[in-house]
Amino acid sequence: MSKKHLEFRMATAARDALLFLRGVPEVALGDRVLVRDSAGRKRNGQVILTSQTIVMVQVFEGTQGLDLDSTWVRFLEEPFELPLSPDLLGRIFNGIGTPRDGRPPLISNLKRNVNGSPVNPTARAYPREFIQTGISTIDGLNSLVRGQKLPIFSGSGLPHNRLAAQIVRQAKLIGEESQFSIVFAAMGVSHTDARFFQEQFESSGVLNNVVMFINHADDPPMERLVLPRTALTAAEYLAYDLDRHVLVVLTDMTHYAEALREIATAKGDVPARKGYPGYLYSDLAEIYERAGRIKHRHGSITMVPVVSMPSDDITHPIPDLTGYITEGQIVLSRELHNQGLYPPVNVPPSLSRLMKDGIGKDHTRADHSRVANQVYAIYAHALEVRNLASIIGAEELSERDRHYLTFAEIFEKKFVGQGEQRDRSINETLELGWELLSLLPADTLTRVTEEDLAKYYRPAEVAEVAEVA
Repeated sequence: MSKKHLEFRMATAARDALLFLRGVPEVALGDRVLVRDSAGRKRNGQVILTSQTIVMVQVFEGTQGLDLDSTWVRFLEEPFELPLSPDLLGRIFNGIGTPRDGRPPLISNLKRNVNGSPVNPTARAYPREFIQTGISTIDGLNSLVRGQKLPIFSGSGLPHNRLAAQIVRQAKLIGEESQFSIVFAAMGVSHTDARFFQEQFESSGVLNNVVMFINHADDPPMERLVLPRTALTAAEYLAYDLDRHVLVVLTDMTHYAEALREIATAKGDVPARKGYPGYLYSDLAEIYERAGRIKHRHGSITMVPVVSMPSDDITHPIPDLTGYITEGQIVLSRELHNQGLYPPVNVPPSLSRLMKDGIGKDHTRADHSRVANQVYAIYAHALEVRNLASIIGAEELSERDRHYLTFAEIFEKKFVGQGEQRDRSINETLELGWELLSLLPADTLTRVTEEDLAKYYRPAEVAEVAEVA
């Protein structure tokens, strides 16, 4: 008889959230488990280690209060599966797909393994179409394209949640009426943050186009390991079955990695950098690589993971490995945040490796690439001048260097610090870029063409520059 219809009373030990059983034959790694205690209450679990002698089960709700002699375990002989239908949109679930919005469970004959299936690399289509987020530092300088993975690297206390919510509200494809469908996955967040996201989506009118998967900080850590896979299973259904463009926001991948470390330590896995398991890279890649586009399919999955950097350390294993797998990063600056600027995007270390393929004449505007390169070059030089001024004093600088200082100040205030409610089109962003470049003499603008200068360059008087600054 199948073990799915049998209950075993073979628990020999319990430690934290782990339950150990002996004598259970042929149990598959990753199988779902139901644990029933002496009072008849059921708990969810998953097989995380199996051998000929012992089976280790991670119990989501923990093993507290379990009496081993009266604990029954049923192996369901199936992985975690998510029921799928268009009714997903507008719903809120926990990490294993159980509703947490007070509404009935989703009923559907279509169910899929949350671990997904590998995509043949030759079936992937190259990401190209420009996505307008309405945020100048992203659209203008670090453009996001459809099918890309572009993480946000942040620090504790920085407004990454506000930025992620703003991207969800504003993201659109130029020239298409259809909105993105949003899959929002939050791992280890506070109840306050979870309410913030829900209220943001409700107030902006996008909630009916969003499916949310929420794991609170006081929910089981094991659930955090399942949640991003559950969310991406929903995203794949919306993209490849319903032909929708899907934007997936994962926050916070650091909480996910910490849960992975906790489980790995309990299993006895050999630790690597900072105690994380050696398979952290492949585990993250398994999640991130489910984004993208597939040939001959209209839908797509674009991913924006949020990664908080412990102690603002970009070399920490989680942002470090994330940077290897994904196609760029948006880095938030504590210094800009302390100046009251929003969004505090730190331009020099931020980049989008696929930007060049999604901008230009057929996507945004012919001068986009040249404007972005020129603005970046001028700002980078202006930061060097600013460092020099801090040593020798601004009064010792040449007149041209003082123009660079003025550019940096206005760039940060107007271009970077655009505010939370401002949704700029790509044309508005590029026009603002030219307005800033026009503060400098034309002979300093070496990365744009003569045609660009003739069409867009509007030189500003020195008095006007000083007044604006």
